Amino acid sequence: MNSPSSPLPADEPADAHATTSLTERLHHDTFLKTGALQDAILNSANFSSIATDEKGVIQIFNVGAERMLGYAAADVLNQITPAEISDPQEVIARAASLSLELGTEIKPGFEALVFKASRGIEDIYELTYIRKDGSRFPAVVSVTALRDVHDHQGIIGYLLIGTDNTVRKQAEAEQEKLDQRLREQNIELEKAKAIAEKANLAKSDFLSSMSHELRSPLNAILGFAQLMESDVPGPTPAQKASIDQILHAGWFLLELINDILDLAVIESGRLSLSLEAISLAEVMIECQAMIEPQAQKRGISMVFPKFERPSFIKADRTRLKQVLINLLSNAIKYNRTGGTVVVKCDVTTPSRLRISVKDTGDGLTPELLAQLFQAFNRLGKETTGEEGTGIGLVVSKRLVELMEGSIGAESTVGAGSVFWIEFGSDIDPHAAFIKAVSAAQIAAPDATGKRTHLLLYIEDNPANLKLIEQLISRRPDLRLLTAQNGKDGISLARGYLPDVILMDINLPGISGIEAMKIIRLDPATAHIPIVAVSANAIPSDIAKGLEAGFFRYLTKPIKVNEFMETLNVVLESVENGSTRR
Repeated sequence: MNSPSSPLPADEPADAHATTSLTERLHHDTFLKTGALQDAILNSANFSSIATDEKGVIQIFNVGAERMLGYAAADVLNQITPAEISDPQEVIARAASLSLELGTEIKPGFEALVFKASRGIEDIYELTYIRKDGSRFPAVVSVTALRDVHDHQGIIGYLLIGTDNTVRKQAEAEQEKLDQRLREQNIELEKAKAIAEKANLAKSDFLSSMSHELRSPLNAILGFAQLMESDVPGPTPAQKASIDQILHAGWFLLELINDILDLAVIESGRLSLSLEAISLAEVMIECQAMIEPQAQKRGISMVFPKFERPSFIKADRTRLKQVLINLLSNAIKYNRTGGTVVVKCDVTTPSRLRISVKDTGDGLTPELLAQLFQAFNRLGKETTGEEGTGIGLVVSKRLVELMEGSIGAESTVGAGSVFWIEFGSDIDPHAAFIKAVSAAQIAAPDATGKRTHLLLYIEDNPANLKLIEQLISRRPDLRLLTAQNGKDGISLARGYLPDVILMDINLPGISGIEAMKIIRLDPATAHIPIVAVSANAIPSDIAKGLEAGFFRYLTKPIKVNEFMETLNVVLESVENGSTRR
């Protein structure tokens, strides 16, 4: 029996009634949510929401529109269009712009505000709204065409949603003012820079001119002082002391003039550099020869690097030596008595090489370290009696940077300082020359099957080269390589590892003794016996050569028998694994 409180039609199932009730509740909830959203939009104070009919007459004017524009909804509904609360000149300008853009005449007024939206084109633009009290504010307006839900082609009105753009406009105005001030400041800075550069150029020209002008009288002072020093009979002890003071001051003044001239040339941008692949081993030998007398005079021991393999950097050879000599001189000058200077070469990255000069001096405080590389700043050393110009490090820094390198220093008070320069690494420039040497010149088995010996002759005189070539041609067990300067000879020695090297002393570029030292520094070539073949025939030259490390010392003109006998001796030493004299 059915309960009287819940009668159901006999032909309607209970679950159908439940489904209908659920659907009704969902429709009801959706209606409530939609209504709540519409109320939120209409009552939002954060943006203006203005809806019009198809002719543009305002039909909805939300709370945000009232707050922004000062009108009550009753003041505008069914009375005006949004064009009437917009800046009329901007509306006219918008109509003209759209007409030009779209190729059709658009009338100023509401049509200009909604023309794109009426064609289904998204439209957001900026214009100025005019409040009821006549005040104005910039607004960003988004326009959408409202279409009949049943007839999507028919427009029933327009929705204009606007936000107050005052804050952004003010920010843009402030930014524009700031940009303008920056532009004006940049112009002033450019003017100041041009004036400074002109003044700096004038200073550099003046220093350069004065340096040249000072050389002439200084030349006379130093020249005549040296003549007085070498007079016969010689000066008295008192005169000698005075002459020594003149010469000492004169040479120091010349050093100062040279430094100033270097700085002036660098700062004027007129310094010419020739960047090329430079062998560090060669430069180190040259610098060592130049600096060791100064170190010995002060009782400073010097340690230079041994190169395990050829190392090349890209730099200007003359200016690189100038920088290194400056760093080495400072390391000696500001070292302690009996101290040490250690020079190292390290690979910092696969493409960078660093040369460091470490001393055992007093070191520098962080404050003094920060003042390095300042012109004429001697970091307090001017009170120590140690002479200097305060320009050398500045010149060195500029030179290193012009050679695309970097320079720096670290220091510990009481433990000394390390000054370093770093450059890009380079390849051996003589690699192509080595490859170009004829393969027929390389050691190969002779007719008897025995291994031939390879000789390298480094000589710049064509007649001497021809003579040795003819002598060697008589020996089927020998092959000959030749080079006409020390650099090419070093490259061939590294590339082909000859059994014996014949070396002239007076070669163009680097001397035979310097070339020998470089070959000795390379572990790959250090074992090769080197025989001097030189026109320097006085006993002291021979003794000097043998002391420098030559296996034998032959003099020109060559005695054929002596030459051949020397070859036999040195080749026998090679076969026995000993090249001692």
